[in-house]
Amino acid sequence: MTTSKESGGNKNSTSGGNAQKSGSGNSQGPAKRGFAAMDQHQQREIASKGGQAAHQKGTAHEFDSEEARRAGQKGGEAVSRNREHMADIGRKGGESRQSAARNAAAASGGGEAAAKGSRQGSKEKDKDKTD
Repeated sequence: MTTSKESGGNKNSTSGGNAQKSGSGNSQGPAKRGFAAMDQHQQREIASKGGQAAHQKGTAHEFDSEEARRAGQKGGEAVSRNREHMADIGRKGGESRQSAARNAAAASGGGEAAAKGSRQGSKEKDKDKTD
């Protein structure tokens, strides 16, 4: 015979299936339901139908070039507020340019202007060639 605790535990495990589906005691979180439970292909099909319906109805939003330009400008302003991020970008660009100049100098056999990697250095070489 089973005790009341054992039978109560069994009742909860069968009728309380929602607790298992919701993920209690599960480290993965709640089970996906509805749209989230569908595979990506199904989601894309449904979303596509919604977009087509909105266009047919005339309620779909379409960016014009001016609106897209303003949105991009707004995003650029937000990114540029982070001075540390901008400094990192500039530093990486400078490092890349220096390494490219060094590689070019090594490939061409060197030269002081090529080793510096300056744009003016290459212009001075062009002037020497024309003189």
